[in-house]
Amino acid sequence: MHDPSERHDESQPQQIQEHLWWIVLSPSIWAIHFLACYVTAAIWCEKVGSNSDSGWLLGLVGGYTTVAVVAISVIAGWSLRSYRRRDQSPSYDSDDPSDRTHFIGFTAFLLSLLSLVATFFTALAMVIVRSCD
Repeated sequence: MHDPSERHDESQPQQIQEHLWWIVLSPSIWAIHFLACYVTAAIWCEKVGSNSDSGWLLGLVGGYTTVAVVAISVIAGWSLRSYRRRDQSPSYDSDDPSDRTHFIGFTAFLLSLLSLVATFFTALAMVIVRSCD
């Protein structure tokens, strides 16, 4: 039976169930950013047309990109902090909850970096094209 007076040691990684969603958060934010940018551009091009100034469209894409980059950066920071809590180098031959949590933190950090690059490339495509044609 678990003693309620015991507290979680903050220096130890939290249980794997609390970190499992971190793996999908950053790619999900990138996917939402991607859809928001392209749906906004499609609506803009259909309703406003290609003859108008695209400054508003670029402003909206810049706003979406800023929100996505901040959210992904926060997740990357949390994941890196979870990964670095452990002082020892990861062992590759054991299978305990601490190693799995450590691995999930590292995986979430790398996926966050990949999502940051993908988010910048999505915004870069909007900046380079600048036209509905």
